[in-house]
Amino acid sequence: MPELCRFFGIIIRMQCGDHPPPHFHAVYGDARASIDIERLVVIKGSLPPRALGLVVEWASRYRDELRNAWSRAERLEVPGKIAPLE
Repeated sequence: MPELCRFFGIIIRMQCGDHPPPHFHAVYGDARASIDIERLVVIKGSLPPRALGLVVEWASRYRDELRNAWSRAERLEVPGKIAPLE
């Protein structure tokens, strides 16, 4: 699964040809969650509250880039990289 971004120990990935709705995967230690791009809610799994807050902050800042990455991934292209939260 291609890595889009990494910040504060959180890894953001997106799978090419994945199922709808448009989403990305966040990993923090042993915790994993799938996050809906449009609603910025967890659709599967869970993250610790602080990590989830950072992921939602990052995703809200880069939502257009996430949408574009999803479009590329739907076409089975590499979704590309997105800047980290600083």
